[in-house]
Amino acid sequence: MKLYDAPIAPNPRRVRWVMAEKAITDIEVVAVSIPDAEHKTPGYLAKAGLPQLPMLEMDDGTAITESLAICRYLESRYPEPNLFGRTPEETAVIEMWTRRAEMLVATPLMLGVRHAHPAFAPLEAQVPEVADWNQKTGMNALKVLDRRLGESAFLAAERLTIADIVAAVGIDFARIVRLRPPEELTHLNRWLGAMRERPGAKA
Repeated sequence: MKLYDAPIAPNPRRVRWVMAEKAITDIEVVAVSIPDAEHKTPGYLAKAGLPQLPMLEMDDGTAITESLAICRYLESRYPEPNLFGRTPEETAVIEMWTRRAEMLVATPLMLGVRHAHPAFAPLEAQVPEVADWNQKTGMNALKVLDRRLGESAFLAAERLTIADIVAAVGIDFARIVRLRPPEELTHLNRWLGAMRERPGAKA
C-alpha cells in the first residue's frame, strides 16, 4: 500500500498519527507537493478522482481519499490499539465525539487558516469574512471540548481515540495563524499538552 501525503496539510497528519499509534510501518509514504499542485496532475487525479490529500492506494489499486475513511480502513487492518470502539455503545460515543470534533472545531479552524494565511493565497480565493467567521466559530466551540475534558482524560473514552486525534490536529493547525486555546480552558489545555507529548503527534 501507498499513502500519498502532504506534510503541510492537517488531514494527512490524522492518518500519520493513526499509523504512529498503531506502529504501522509497512505502508510506503509518498510525498505530494500541494504548492506545486502535484495533487492536481492527471496521473494523481486518475487514481484519486479528486484533488484531495491524503490518498491511500491499496495493493489492488483501490484508492481512498477521505482521511477518516482511510483511518477506519487502517483500524480494520491493524486493530490494535483500538481507536474506533470495541462495543456498539462505545463505537457510537466515539463517532459522536469525532463528528463534534470535526464539525465544530477542526473544519472551522481549517477554513479559518486557509482563508487567512498568505501561504494559501495561491491555492484558492481567500475571503477574509470567511476566515473571521470560521476562526470565531471554531474557537468558541473549544468550550464544548473543555467541558467534556473536565469529566474525562480523553474526549470519547478512557483512552485515546480517533476523536482526540481529529480535535488535536485541527487545533494545532490553527497555530499558524496564531490561534491558541484561551488559558481559562484548563481542561482542554491539559489534554492538548498531553496529546502533543504523544509520539504520534510528532509523526
